[in-house]
Amino acid sequence: QVQHVESGGGLVQAGGSLRLSCAASRRTLSTYTMGWFRQAPGKEREFVASINWSGGNTAYADSVKGRFTISRDNAKNTVYLQMNSLRPEDTAVYYCASEVAGSYQHWGQGTQVTVSA
Repeated sequence: QVQHVESGGGLVQAGGSLRLSCAASRRTLSTYTMGWFRQAPGKEREFVASINWSGGNTAYADSVKGRFTISRDNAKNTVYLQMNSLRPEDTAVYYCASEVAGSYQHWGQGTQVTVSA
């Protein structure tokens, strides 16, 4: 059973930075496209960024382009989300997941990111 563990969240002032990590237990992440998502209170979960298995292709939500960078280290079974120039509207629980057969699966418990004004 694959389960991801997100970490790196916290409280930061607007304009600050955080780096989130997503580590998989047991099985390797290396064959999967990986995605980061977030869910703010009272809102639906939304796509943030994705990266293919080799790291050669990435995609970002318009709201985070130029501020967030997704990367991966397959040797460490870990995917990262570097978040710079954080804004209060980035406050959410951040999740990572694997894309399997066209849908995202293996959701972790999430990590809370809170950005104060």
